[in-house]
Amino acid sequence: TVWTQQIVSLIVNEGHRNGTEHVENILRVPWIEYELGNADFKSRPSPRLFTSHLPYYLMPKDLRFRMGKIIYVYRNPKDVLVSYYHFYNLNPKFKSGINWEIFTERFISGKVFGGSWFDHVRGWYTHKEDFNILFVTYEEMKKDLRSAVLKICKFVGITLNEKAIDIVVEKATFKNMKDDPLANYKFLTSDSIDHSKGDFVRKGIVGDWKNMMTVAQSEMFDKVYKEKMGDLPITFVWDLNEEDAS
Repeated sequence: TVWTQQIVSLIVNEGHRNGTEHVENILRVPWIEYELGNADFKSRPSPRLFTSHLPYYLMPKDLRFRMGKIIYVYRNPKDVLVSYYHFYNLNPKFKSGINWEIFTERFISGKVFGGSWFDHVRGWYTHKEDFNILFVTYEEMKKDLRSAVLKICKFVGITLNEKAIDIVVEKATFKNMKDDPLANYKFLTSDSIDHSKGDFVRKGIVGDWKNMMTVAQSEMFDKVYKEKMGDLPITFVWDLNEEDAS
């Protein structure tokens, strides 16, 4: 979500014109569900950009009349689990020091902040006709960032020249995101993120779940995934290296 937050901001601002490179991501594209000092969203210049982790049924109701455009980014759930586990242990507001086995069980059962990944993806996907929505996978962004940027440009109705596209792609690479303190949330205070325990933007790779999950955990996860998501025409890339080798 934060990656797409950066990409869309770069597209709308043509690679950071008007000095937006000096503005934190969280202010360029604010989260609608978090309090940001009584921000007046109505006064934001058009196009107004927002970020959210909310399920479809908690989003502003006018979005169901296709009054806004939604880019829904989803990622293979095993990597989501790993990423969330590390984030969970960076956030002092959560219970620190939770072990991997317990967190895995809670994630699968939806007993984590934000609820069930399965319910979230299923909810948005099965109600996609209610919204003006573009689905983008994290894995396709990793494999071909330029194509993903062009897809998003087309969806939001912004045409950039080749040089501007090159700038957006370059500034939105994982390395540059990680090195940019305004893009990778380095500005968050210690009560939100314990930076001494790691970075908000961590590895950014596809297939990192193989470094954490045991064979038994992976097989159990596959079984749950099939039960909860097997009837949906959604496919995931679980490891880019395996895909490239096939």
